[in-house]
Amino acid sequence: MDTTSRGTVPEALPARALAWLRGRDPGLAATRRAGRGAVVMPALFALCSQVVGSREMASFAAFGAFAMLLLVDFDGPLPRRLRAMAALAAAWAVLICWGTAVSRITWLGVVSMAAVGFAVLFCGIVSSTLAGATTALLLGFILPVSLRAPLTSLPDRLAGAGLAAGASVLATALLWPRPATDPLTAPAVAVCRAVAARLRVEAALVLGPEPPDGARCARATADVTEAADRLRRAFDGTPYRPTGLSTGGRALVRLVDELTWLTAIVAHAGTPQEATRGGATAPCRARRAAADTLEHAADLLTSRTADPTPLRTAAARLHAALDTLEGDATTRLPSRPPGGADGTGGGAAAPAAGAGREDPGDAGLGAFLGALDASFRAQELSFAVLQIAANVELAAAAERRGWADRLLGREPRGLPSAPEAARERAAAHLSAHSVWLHNSVRGAAGLALAVAVTDVASVQHSFWAVLGALSVLRSNALNTGQNAVRGLAGTVAGSIAGAGLLQLIGHDSVLLWYLLPVAVLLAGIAPAVVSFAAGQAAFTVTLVILFNIGQVPSWRVGLFRVEDIAIGCAVSLLVGVLFWPRGAAAEVDKTMAAAYRDSADYLAGAVDYAVGCCSAGPGPAAAPVAAGRRAAAAARRLDDAFRSYLAERGPKPVPLAEMTALVTGVVGLRLAADAVLGLWQRAGDPHSDAERAAARAELLSAADAVSAWYHGLAAGIRGSEPVPAPQPDDPGADARLAAAVRRDLRDEQGRATATAVRIVWTGDHLAAARRLQPSLAVAATRARARSRTSA
Repeated sequence: MDTTSRGTVPEALPARALAWLRGRDPGLAATRRAGRGAVVMPALFALCSQVVGSREMASFAAFGAFAMLLLVDFDGPLPRRLRAMAALAAAWAVLICWGTAVSRITWLGVVSMAAVGFAVLFCGIVSSTLAGATTALLLGFILPVSLRAPLTSLPDRLAGAGLAAGASVLATALLWPRPATDPLTAPAVAVCRAVAARLRVEAALVLGPEPPDGARCARATADVTEAADRLRRAFDGTPYRPTGLSTGGRALVRLVDELTWLTAIVAHAGTPQEATRGGATAPCRARRAAADTLEHAADLLTSRTADPTPLRTAAARLHAALDTLEGDATTRLPSRPPGGADGTGGGAAAPAAGAGREDPGDAGLGAFLGALDASFRAQELSFAVLQIAANVELAAAAERRGWADRLLGREPRGLPSAPEAARERAAAHLSAHSVWLHNSVRGAAGLALAVAVTDVASVQHSFWAVLGALSVLRSNALNTGQNAVRGLAGTVAGSIAGAGLLQLIGHDSVLLWYLLPVAVLLAGIAPAVVSFAAGQAAFTVTLVILFNIGQVPSWRVGLFRVEDIAIGCAVSLLVGVLFWPRGAAAEVDKTMAAAYRDSADYLAGAVDYAVGCCSAGPGPAAAPVAAGRRAAAAARRLDDAFRSYLAERGPKPVPLAEMTALVTGVVGLRLAADAVLGLWQRAGDPHSDAERAAARAELLSAADAVSAWYHGLAAGIRGSEPVPAPQPDDPGADARLAAAVRRDLRDEQGRATATAVRIVWTGDHLAAARRLQPSLAVAATRARARSRTSA
């Protein structure tokens, strides 16, 4: 018994260690990077220093391998990762040439560091690939500009970086290659399938053949909520949008907002039993067609090179079901007999059956409104599903492009080119309230100041000071100060460990060579698995070993690193205090207020376009395309501010639940405007010369009231005014709109038209935006109270 126990303990230790490592390092991503670096970096350093005999080449080869293997981890398929590595290597070559050329002229080096720092940091906004490579790109300039040397050193520097690039590409492809990862596709597919299952349950309650029981209905509802939560966690769980400039990536990021909106529509409908109350068949047929479309969208999203024909066929059936739904809703509108002058002679039945009947009165009007509400809910979710299907098809079309189309940048129809998308994203953040812009300016100032200080003070190994400034600088002064303390503590601990190691080893350079891969491995794993301070300690030990190989061992290397890191930390702390010291927490409310204002203006513009389509006079106003772009740009700024807010350490002045509710509200408001615009654009050109003053006045009045409330919410979020109370329910609003339909929206025979249905559905979209108000008002009030308490 004891023998067995003693035999199982050693066997269990590796399993426990691996389980612990997996718990701290999901997917062993950091371990994979560190393992490659531990093989490549020492090998290149040995080749350049011992075989070639160039310390300059050895330094750039070692730090190049460190940057390309440990500081970046590109995602996606292997060919895409290798292209990104090649692009990083080319950028390093340009930056090394530039940095070397200006390294001996202090003012030029400082100005260049500011320019490069801002460009690299700000350009991260256009792509997660660029954002993930920020530190590696900056190191490609920090290293040559901090190590002053004549242009004659350029060949050795480029040769070292070239060796590092070649070895890194081979290591990425051959040494423990990372499996293709996509943080959004699997959660998005899960949402599509969960909502499809829920819609099938709803349709089966009315259409059969086997109506589901209560347990199945409850399970379908819970599955949608769980899948939606997983998608938002995956999307919000990175410090930047987990998508790039690739066509598929840009389509996928739209998909997240649309799926969020779709799940909100489904949740608002209540349980499946409540959603199908009344038993209307046309809305349930539309739900079944929407479920088929979502299933095929999930299949194509899973395998984007598959045949898109099933999705196109399903979307066509959904379009047909939507047309049928609109026709069914038209038959439910109150009608009047031909020639009726005052609009009081109609009935609530279909035109053929209702002509000549008496006015059904308020009871009939209420029944009509209830039936039309069920049609609207089906129309609303069908529109969202069609938007989702279109984006999935765009992403799949991008994957199916041949190499020639990819090389020439030919995009599928419906998406802007990559340069246009990059320009649009960058322009969205050229705003005083952009947290990304603030962080870019702060980072550029910190790096430039660090270069200036180290150059003027003639600091030995000055690039360590600049790296120290970069590593601890965060989006607010408090976190920068905390990181500075951690960084200094880790560096001191690493220096002590390195000095002790040198005392034990003495002049044994061979043993230092054996220890170098171990030190690199620990330096790559420690930041992710242990802490930032542990990473600084391990990196310091690595540098102590690196700079003592082949030299007379000296503990002073660690002391120099402590001094340099202290200078870099002091510079970062100073910049953090001077430039937006409160960081994202101070800016997220301003960014959110601007997003609500722009989205409310977009909704008002969409309604104005709608009433222009069904009113007499000149043609309708132009579609509010510019307002939509402003709303989308404001939403992007809010998204990045929210991510920065989540990434900041320490207690949050506004709880995550309230902040998430307010961010999601912006998505719902903007997509409601998209739905109104799409409803009327899908109709073609419904403009006519008929005067429909009552319907126009009712819609414009409702749109103005909703827009004014959201402007008031924006002021309340900023703290300049109290958070407004939600608009009270107006039971007469639907009745007035239906009366306007009865009076104004008729053909020559007195029958209701499809335009009448679109008018009523436009009013329903405004009501949906109004239904968001109670939860948003509560969240904004609580957020404001918590923010005041923390201040």
